[in-house]
Amino acid sequence: MSGKKQTTILIVDDDKAIADAVAFYLKGEGYDTVMAYDGIEALNAMKSCDISLIIMDIMMPGLDGIQTTLRIREEHNIPIIMLSAKTEDYDKIMGLNVGADDYVTKPFNPLELIARVKSQLRRYNYLGSAAPVSDKVFRTGGLEINDDSRTVTIDGEEVSLTPTEYGILKLLTENAGRVYSIEQIYEAVWNEEAYNPENTVAVHIRRIREKIEIDPKNPRYLKVVWGVGYKVEKV
Repeated sequence: MSGKKQTTILIVDDDKAIADAVAFYLKGEGYDTVMAYDGIEALNAMKSCDISLIIMDIMMPGLDGIQTTLRIREEHNIPIIMLSAKTEDYDKIMGLNVGADDYVTKPFNPLELIARVKSQLRRYNYLGSAAPVSDKVFRTGGLEINDDSRTVTIDGEEVSLTPTEYGILKLLTENAGRVYSIEQIYEAVWNEEAYNPENTVAVHIRRIREKIEIDPKNPRYLKVVWGVGYKVEKV
């Protein structure tokens, strides 16, 4: 038997037919799956299984996807992809605000879902657990990114970022002073063609600011260049 670690994906959806369909597609790509039909079951699965990625429905009775994601983010930084109906734009943004990395709308295209899963796992494995290949530390003012340990500190205090947040901040800090458009950020970090990425990128930028800035509304580091994009300021 191979000693390669199997990738296990947690599927959280109160609609069993949808959960079964997602599991079917994922298993076809060689992934293991764990099912949870509400938020409490999802939290229990996180305690008992080695989960690499979560696909989370937003609208669930009891502990919904937003609340469940908040609880999971207290302890885990693994990728979370939200499932949402096309009419739930507010819920999509809320999901990204509380720490989801991406979202897929229902009814979903299986190929799109698989592509998003693979993209998130590649980024997580590279940014979160890949072996370091060289000493890389990027600094500007009190902001420091150590790409060997995949850590971010502000004035010596470590900041916890999701893999997507880390990818954005690393891109901008490594190229401090350079302005990136929303499309450039999305294509560089998500590693796929940008299609209406404005809300997705803006929400992640806002979350990063909340974590690294003393006053997120008057940022010292992560700044908007109106009509152009974003940059990390050289301090």
